Amino acid sequence: MIATKFGWNFDADGKTIGLNSRPGYIREMTEGSLRRLGVEAIDLYYQHRVDPEVPIEDVAGTVKELIAEGKVRHFGLSEAGVRTIRRAHAVQPVAALQSEYSLWWREPEDEILPTLEELGIGFVPFSPLGKGFLTGKIDETTTFDPTDVRNTVPRFSPENRRANQAMVELVTRIAAEKQATPAQVALAWLLARRPWIVPIPGTTKLHRLEENLGAVDVELTADDLREIEDASSRITVQGARYSESSQRMIDR
Repeated sequence: MIATKFGWNFDADGKTIGLNSRPGYIREMTEGSLRRLGVEAIDLYYQHRVDPEVPIEDVAGTVKELIAEGKVRHFGLSEAGVRTIRRAHAVQPVAALQSEYSLWWREPEDEILPTLEELGIGFVPFSPLGKGFLTGKIDETTTFDPTDVRNTVPRFSPENRRANQAMVELVTRIAAEKQATPAQVALAWLLARRPWIVPIPGTTKLHRLEENLGAVDVELTADDLREIEDASSRITVQGARYSESSQRMIDR
C-alpha cells in the first residue's frame, strides 16, 4: 500500500511555503505524484494539513472525483479535528486519520479516538516514539543536526528533556521485564490500544526498522497496561509538541 499527501505550496527549492488544498491544485499534485511514484493509483491519499481557506467539503469532493476516476483508492486526513473529520466523511468516507499519538502525547484519546471508532476510520499515529525520545537514546546532553526539526520543538529543550526522562524510565523498566527495547514497548502499547491503530515509526536505518517490527511480538498483558497507565498518569510531560508557528496549522 502506497500512501502520499497533498496540501502544500512549494518554492523553487522544494521547501513548503504555505497550505494549498484548492481543488485545481489537488489535481495538479495528484498527477505529479502518480508520475513520480510510477503507479496508476494512489492507495491512500492524505490531506497533509487542513487548509482553513478551502472548505473541507471541496477537498473531500475533489478526492471523491479522483477516486471515481481511478486515480486514488482511499481518502485520508492528517491532524484534523473532530468537526472537520465529520464534515469530510459526510462527502467522501475517510479511511484513515494520521495524527501524532504516543505515550507522551495522548490528546487524541479525548475526542479523536471515540469519533474514529464511531465512524469506522483507521488511525495512523505518527511520531509513535515521541520523535525518538521514547527510545531512550536521547537525553538533555544530546545535540541535534542544525537541520533537525527537533531544534524548534519546545518539548526538546534541554530542560524539558531532563524533566521528561521519567517517561523514558517507565518504558525502559517495562522493556527490561519483557526482554524488549523501549521502542518496542512504546509501539506495543499503541498496538494494544485499538485493533485499528497502525503506528508509523520513521527510521533511516535497517536495524531500527527490524527492531520496530519486533514490537508485534511484544505482548503487553492487562496487568502491564494497567501498570503503564497508572505510572504514566503521574507523569506530566513538559513542553509543547510544536513551535508556536507550527501549532497555528493544527486544525481544532
